[in-house]
Amino acid sequence: MNRFALLHITDSAYCFPVSEHEMVIRLRTAKGDIQSVQIIYESKYAIADRQQKLPMVKELTGDLYDYYSVKLNLEDTRLAYVFYLYDGKDYFYFSEDGVTETYDFTKGYYNFFQYPYINGADILKKEEWLSQASFYQIFIDRFCIGDDTKDKSYINLKWGEVPDIRCFAGGDLKGIISKLDYINGLGCDALYLTPIFQSPSNHKYDIVDYYEIDRHFGDKADLALLVKELHKRGMKIVLDAVFNHASEHNDKFQDVVKKGKDSKYYDWFIIKGDFPEKDPLNYEVFAGCKYMPKWNTSNPEVQDYLMDIAIHYIKEFDIDGWRLDVSDEISHDFWRRFRKEVKAAKESAVIIGENWHDASNYLRGDQYDSIMNYAFTKAALDYFATGSMDAEATAYKLNDILARNSDTVNDMMLNLLDSHDTHRFFSEVKEDKDKLKAALALLYLFPGAPSIFYGTECYTVGGYDPDCRRCMDWDLEKKDNLISFVRTLSDIRKKCHFAFAGTKIYPSEDRKLLCMTRHGANGNAELYINETDSVGVHNNIKVEPGCFRLFVNGGEVL
Repeated sequence: MNRFALLHITDSAYCFPVSEHEMVIRLRTAKGDIQSVQIIYESKYAIADRQQKLPMVKELTGDLYDYYSVKLNLEDTRLAYVFYLYDGKDYFYFSEDGVTETYDFTKGYYNFFQYPYINGADILKKEEWLSQASFYQIFIDRFCIGDDTKDKSYINLKWGEVPDIRCFAGGDLKGIISKLDYINGLGCDALYLTPIFQSPSNHKYDIVDYYEIDRHFGDKADLALLVKELHKRGMKIVLDAVFNHASEHNDKFQDVVKKGKDSKYYDWFIIKGDFPEKDPLNYEVFAGCKYMPKWNTSNPEVQDYLMDIAIHYIKEFDIDGWRLDVSDEISHDFWRRFRKEVKAAKESAVIIGENWHDASNYLRGDQYDSIMNYAFTKAALDYFATGSMDAEATAYKLNDILARNSDTVNDMMLNLLDSHDTHRFFSEVKEDKDKLKAALALLYLFPGAPSIFYGTECYTVGGYDPDCRRCMDWDLEKKDNLISFVRTLSDIRKKCHFAFAGTKIYPSEDRKLLCMTRHGANGNAELYINETDSVGVHNNIKVEPGCFRLFVNGGEVL
């Protein structure tokens, strides 16, 4: 037995409550190393005298590891436990003391694993609407012009032309309102909008005034109407919170520019000098952008300022959540306070971080609900676009990604193939329509909420920013599109009502197919994808090269 591979961490994605009387326990082992795992458990005050034993199921298989799991239903939630492993030759115990051949339960209070008590405040609640949502992301300037009466003198990009970094095409909130039935017709029931607040740029990530809607996009009445129309259709809206940095034209930063250390806002930013200077740069900024000074989010006054903004749009406009820009560069302390205040204002409001990497430290129930799942994006690119991973490697990679987080978090992850910050996925797969369809099928069946970037349904191409932010092609009826295809995938999700439990991702017997099985309250689905140049077979199901097959409740749908 490979003892170095064994891993269990209490109060983590390996040990977490899902209700006031239920705990999920995971154990990591070397792949293929262990034949069976059992958990021996009881109340920590009774385990010396009596023990219960349950088998654990091999839930996930990754590149190097297997992950075993069990859900415990507890009367006494003061849990103590050890693992009992069989490697095909011998039995071993695994506790805080590591691997041993014997275990003395009468002295277990020194070294058993424990979850001392399930406190209600420590249970991460699954926001059911998020786990079942299908998102549509919109870069507003390029989506649709709805206000024909506004001053259009700022527009310097003809609709449909390739954008550059400084151009404006004229999209606005009224344009989105005019297309809500279209978006809903795709099966999308949630919007994620890039920033809408006053800013000199087309992307609006350099915010001057958080309390004003940018005039290029509309006004407060337009936002209120958008939210009202969305809610009338049973749809949700998540706005973009840019709380890592602001525009250099923000009044707080301008006060520092004028007064230096004498400004009451000097400590609202991170400055190494009496005054902020651009050459050489002596203040913290987003990336290398001198025009985006970084907020000092460890400053309580800055926290008050930004919290008030977040709560304002929930209370005044009834938005349904926030996507957090550059969230991993902001203090944990800030996000812990942010969660408490946002959830107090609206319990169902969701908090989605922009973390491109493993964010498990932010996803323990005290900060975010989920993140934008760029790890999934990368796996999809490696499988469909570059071919650097085959079906087997992709299955293991996806399982390793799922093993990072709790079941609850996995059900709420915002999964995506592309966004305003990446190349268009359709371009990455060299405009191969079959690959895009297969990738969308994987996206919509993967645990969590799928998010498609506007225009995906009409095969929009584009390289890196700003090329990925092209204008929406509204000449849809005359061209090949994926509208009915996306709608079918959305309908499957709604019909089946999937949950993470029982998810299986694995390679076929011949290792040619990427296979996924999902279970839901109202139905089950099976997906088989073949990205090889020969027929793949699994359980007598044949899939032609470059194709996929999708079954719902045993019947083939796509």
